[in-house]
Amino acid sequence: MEPLKDQDDCRIYKYLDTIDSYAEINNKTVDKALEEIIIKKDIDIEILKKIYSCIDITTLKNEDNEESVLALTESINNLCNEHPNIKNVASICIFPYFTKQVSETLEVDDVKITVVSGGFPYSQTYMEVKTIETRLALLDGANEIDIVMPLGLFEDGNWEEISDQISEIKEICQENTLKVILQTGLMKDAKTIKQAALLAMYSGADFIKTSTGKDGDIATPQAVLVMCRAIKEYYQRTGRKVGIKIAGGMKTPADAFMFYSIVEKELGKEWLEKEYLRFGTSSVANKILDIILKD
Repeated sequence: MEPLKDQDDCRIYKYLDTIDSYAEINNKTVDKALEEIIIKKDIDIEILKKIYSCIDITTLKNEDNEESVLALTESINNLCNEHPNIKNVASICIFPYFTKQVSETLEVDDVKITVVSGGFPYSQTYMEVKTIETRLALLDGANEIDIVMPLGLFEDGNWEEISDQISEIKEICQENTLKVILQTGLMKDAKTIKQAALLAMYSGADFIKTSTGKDGDIATPQAVLVMCRAIKEYYQRTGRKVGIKIAGGMKTPADAFMFYSIVEKELGKEWLEKEYLRFGTSSVANKILDIILKD
């Protein structure tokens, strides 16, 4: 197949056959592939520093308020001032309501502001609400937007509607980064995850993301491997690089090492920078930083 030429070619309902033409994948082949990946066991400070610089440090709690969100923002500012030799996190990930406050407080130029939008975490609202929420977040200073693929529409096979929604929000984002959350923890098998990944990428996603972290929707090694393979095949066909964001359920630096190892094996070193790799977490970020500062 020839590489896609323009955005009009990326309308997914024109490419249902294209998705079906990708290499088949199933749970058994995924598990076998994971057995062959060597997961880094020992603490490697340089890799920890790399992982830390790829983190979207996240606060998406019911009890978030201006004080708590600004305290997190100030901690990012302080790291830059107190430890300028450590690369800071990639972004701070927040609810839309706090975008303006963070934009006015964040002092670190290379740390982005990621805002969850589009009716996060379920994507069960009017399209007009999704677009307005996204526009307002961008106007208030967001430069990265995370949205959720509507799982109900996906399971109903209404891919055209999903594609239209993602494409419209990407058009609003323009040069700003759009990440599409697949909710892989709620999908039944590897084939379904790969279809969702391809659908999101053909519709304009700059990143595909595992999970919201809500309702048991967590990242797994199996889902990350499937998404990496979808990204690789998509890149080979279209020439467009799409990033991967791993979020939901990470508890320890060892979890981050595991996912880092999978991405390194499946996609190579080009995908090990924040332009193409993100980790959505807060607790693991703090644990990694503690180890780095003690080194």
